[in-house]
Amino acid sequence: MSKTAKKQSDFVKWMGPLLDCLRSLGGSAKPKEVSDWIAETLGLSDEQREETLKSGQQRFHNQVQWARQYLVWEGYLDSSRRGVWTLTMKGWKAQLSEQDGRKLFKKWVEIHSRSRNKVIDEAATDEKIQDEIIAEVPLDTIAKEDLLMVLRGLPPKGFELVCKRLLHESGFEKVTVTGKPHDEGIDGIGILQINPFVSFKVLFQCKRYKGTVSRAEVGDFRNAMIGRADKGIILTTGTFSTDAIREANREGAPPIELVDGEKLVSMFEGVKLGVIPQVVYEVDQSFFDQFRNL
Repeated sequence: MSKTAKKQSDFVKWMGPLLDCLRSLGGSAKPKEVSDWIAETLGLSDEQREETLKSGQQRFHNQVQWARQYLVWEGYLDSSRRGVWTLTMKGWKAQLSEQDGRKLFKKWVEIHSRSRNKVIDEAATDEKIQDEIIAEVPLDTIAKEDLLMVLRGLPPKGFELVCKRLLHESGFEKVTVTGKPHDEGIDGIGILQINPFVSFKVLFQCKRYKGTVSRAEVGDFRNAMIGRADKGIILTTGTFSTDAIREANREGAPPIELVDGEKLVSMFEGVKLGVIPQVVYEVDQSFFDQFRNL
């Protein structure tokens, strides 16, 4: 098997750990929580966690999402609630090895292939099989990529202004884009009113990236905000390195909230800003299993 082919089908080895994670977290969790749990439990290196695809998405998290999709098709996970991965009763009991995951993978490739009146060669390589399922990328994943592409295509000023609008829609008041070229990376300011007695002054920075925001960039932003605000936010269409996340949460330092591309899209969807809701029906393949071999 070629190195490329093996790399493409790596996601099968995350199926078992994904189920273990959800059991450990009480049966449900958000996607990023699952990826972080698997990475920390299995001791993945920062390099493995931060490798990116051409789209700018972190490859490891993308692979975990693929593993989740197959577990949904198999009935181990419930797909009814978006943004939260939840075990079914079947999933609570399931224990999957990497070999089990590979069998499950090939089973569903064949099912989808038959539904398109195609026949997969028994001797097909993993690379060829992966090509067969490209059309099966979850619709919500496609939507996320499309929105990220739109955001990345905005001019810098446009991205700052749409982030201002997002903060407004998310409960911030008096949000202003500074527009100052030499303001040490501070793009704007806003007030978050927690209750009638408590409010926070928040500075934000907008990074229209396709790649990864580094630890140094988070540190520079913190240095710029010290003495000027209670909290900081960095919004990016890219991702954050593991060291950047550690720096943002460093004990004893002013807190910085990190909003990566995936979270940014979820926030736009949450306030229905720049997106049009659609009802999408997903085929329940397990329901049709009883009618396949009659």
